[in-house]
Amino acid sequence: MIRSHSRRLQRRAREVFGWKRLRPEQLPAMEAVMRRRDTLVVMPTGAGKSAVYQVPGLLLDGPTVVVSPLIALQRDQVQGLLRRDGADAAAINSTQSAGENSAVWDRISGGDIDFLFLAPEQLTKDEVVEQLAAARPALFVVDEAQCVSSWGHDFRPDYLRLRQVIQRIGRPPVLALTASAAAPVRADIIAQLGMEDVHEIVTGFDRPNIHLEVIPFQDDAVKRRAVIERAAAEPKPGLVYAATRREAEDYARELGELGLDAAAYHAGLRAAERTDVHHRFLEGELDVVVATSAFGMGIDKPNVRFVLHASVPGSLDAYYQEIGRAGRDGKPARAILAYRAQDLGMQRFFAAGRPDPDTVAQVAQQLKAHRAPVSPSELREETDLTASRLTAVVNLLEQVDALSTTDEGKLQPVPGISAARAAREAVELGDARQQLERSRVDMMRGYAETIGCRRRFLLGYFGQSQDGECGTCDRCAAAELLKNGDSDHGCDILAGTGSAPTTSTEAGPHPFAPGTHVSHEQWGDGAVMSEEDGRITVLFDTVGYRTLSLAVVQDNALLTPVPA
Repeated sequence: MIRSHSRRLQRRAREVFGWKRLRPEQLPAMEAVMRRRDTLVVMPTGAGKSAVYQVPGLLLDGPTVVVSPLIALQRDQVQGLLRRDGADAAAINSTQSAGENSAVWDRISGGDIDFLFLAPEQLTKDEVVEQLAAARPALFVVDEAQCVSSWGHDFRPDYLRLRQVIQRIGRPPVLALTASAAAPVRADIIAQLGMEDVHEIVTGFDRPNIHLEVIPFQDDAVKRRAVIERAAAEPKPGLVYAATRREAEDYARELGELGLDAAAYHAGLRAAERTDVHHRFLEGELDVVVATSAFGMGIDKPNVRFVLHASVPGSLDAYYQEIGRAGRDGKPARAILAYRAQDLGMQRFFAAGRPDPDTVAQVAQQLKAHRAPVSPSELREETDLTASRLTAVVNLLEQVDALSTTDEGKLQPVPGISAARAAREAVELGDARQQLERSRVDMMRGYAETIGCRRRFLLGYFGQSQDGECGTCDRCAAAELLKNGDSDHGCDILAGTGSAPTTSTEAGPHPFAPGTHVSHEQWGDGAVMSEEDGRITVLFDTVGYRTLSLAVVQDNALLTPVPA
């Protein structure tokens, strides 16, 4: 049967898409989908994640539903499929008229559509869920699945209700796709979507054609000038990521004054303006897009030559996702981080938020006051909370088994659990998650300030080992120049403030190699993610990432290896 799936998949890939050969990591994922297995796929940007549902979707009996976060991305995906002979696709979204959306539903009912794309916001509407259930989907795809995870860098509260939607439409197999997801994000995606018997495919995270570089600064004004100069000097096209909408506008204006075709992109622009920037960048009409994190998700532009971060991202998950938009054609590209340690204070501020105990208690008590299940919209009116805030609280209560969702999408408290207990446990869970978020900010600092190979540090964060130095980051380049007696190394060409690297040292044999499951008396269970320069980084279930001296660990028996 598996061999039969393989032949059919490869034949359809060749006949419809013109792909003579599927990549080694694509075929096993497609075969799992054909066997109706819930599947989680983590592949780097440009590795062909979309093919994992596109090819099986033409063989399955019933439509494939694809939840995609950006309307512009949906449009690109629909148009790409419509160019293929034998593939029919459509989207339901807020930019289309009621008549246009109704016509799509008619085509779905008639069995004329293979792929239906929706934003998660559409799935908060009962009428949409009911029409999907009637269509009996063969596959439910969650694209950009990191949005599902409240530990992910693109978290969106509307994604939190997808688990209930999946149940209400008949529980089709689930395929979750993402370009970057460290261990806790992968586990959270599986839990949030209610995936069962999951077939995980996590490919290598390395993108060796992307040169990694960090430029340290003390003064913000100096950093801003340097960012403009570096963005102007790099081969085009490129992306500059800024922390705020205002910074994006300012950088784009200054680059334009230097004669570059530059545009800002952020959530504060009108939809038509964002679509225009997206289109012009894809068509090669812009040299540089200066954007907040709102830009780039799912973008299919192979020749981006540089990604320059003007501010520090909140996690290495976000950083890896964003630099992955460079060099998709396999040619050399650069990922440059303008690093100012003080900027991490803002990231710590965002990571330090916690669920408000009074708000959680209010929602728990309001649920208990109802004798029958209540709809989210009714609960929102009673509590006077925004949709996103209520969704976040409801999700916490659901994860501590204090409430459940009916088949009709209504909420009801679980008998035997008081409102006070439900609120207390939900807040404790929220606090634990915030500890992880703060630890991820610390790992971002570790990457920026490491004195060893940056690629080894970055890959170690995702649990992938690398032997030796990469030779394609500023630290490795500097070490090579110093070895040759040249101290004027390349990592300081922008700011002239880098510190000299040192080479890593061997720690000798020990029982804490990456991948080892361990236990700590205070922090509980965890797993060793990486080892560098006599230190190991452990991801603990309760407190997140901790970097520990290997010598201290061994001398004081701080960790105990445990069976996986």
